[in-house]
Amino acid sequence: MSSDIPDASDVADAADAADEVDASDAVTDEPEANDSAVEEAAKHTPSGAPPLRVEGLVKRFGGVTAVDGATFEVEQGSLTGLIGPNGAGKSTTFNCITGVHEPTAGSVYFNGEDVTGLKPYQMARKGLVRTFQIARELEEMTVLENLMLAPKGQIGESAIRAVTPGLRGEVIEQEESIRERAWETLDFFEIDHLATEHAGNLSGGQRKLLEMARALMTDPEVVLLDEPLAGVNPTLEEKLLDRVHRLREDGYTFLLVEHDMDVIMNNCEHVIVMHQGSVLAEGTGDEIRNDERVIEAYLGEDV
Repeated sequence: MSSDIPDASDVADAADAADEVDASDAVTDEPEANDSAVEEAAKHTPSGAPPLRVEGLVKRFGGVTAVDGATFEVEQGSLTGLIGPNGAGKSTTFNCITGVHEPTAGSVYFNGEDVTGLKPYQMARKGLVRTFQIARELEEMTVLENLMLAPKGQIGESAIRAVTPGLRGEVIEQEESIRERAWETLDFFEIDHLATEHAGNLSGGQRKLLEMARALMTDPEVVLLDEPLAGVNPTLEEKLLDRVHRLREDGYTFLLVEHDMDVIMNNCEHVIVMHQGSVLAEGTGDEIRNDERVIEAYLGEDV
């Protein structure tokens, strides 16, 4: 991990409010002059067992099947796009993966472990976190406090440690470490100037940056981004995408749901298309653009 995001090895369990909230060496071959940014990113995607694998995922709500046998993998170090029309089951799939909903059937594997049905806070402790279409922040707390709440295993949550003179020093030391890391994370996302602002006063785009920053404070391995650019102005959109790519270079893995096809095609080296709760197609952006099934089901003739 680069020096931009601090090490969280000494910081560990967050309040449930943060629940919802390794990269291999890069290849050394010089890219050809005509390689696109996405093609170059694909060269840096590590091989090996994928950290996230979904098999035969099903979610029913009464007589409605929202997810119907979805199966796919997310490779380590990748930025994978998940697309589909409204009602295709994308957000429900996210909810099943991260423990918001318990799947009706099927399995979710994280680093080879079956984590199906675990609670969101349990998923977060393992290193699998997500953001939401509508950012969820603690409105009455400052931006800095929102971040400081997120790290796991904070010993100050113990009343005995917090008030006992002989133990208080350890709590203070850890809190200072968390505060320093929170400031560095805010600086990385360029929202450090908002540190003392109440989170409820932020713009929509600033809230999206805060939510991603808070997710990073949990020291995740895989981050699921549910429409992170919705309602974000072009300047903040560019900033957020830049941070995602920089974090990928540090070894983070992303699964991205986004309706803006230009964002998906220009930034994701692998795209998964869902339709009526199932995976319709997978491939590169070009392969998806030219897939007749996808054109018919979703993208349209003018894509």
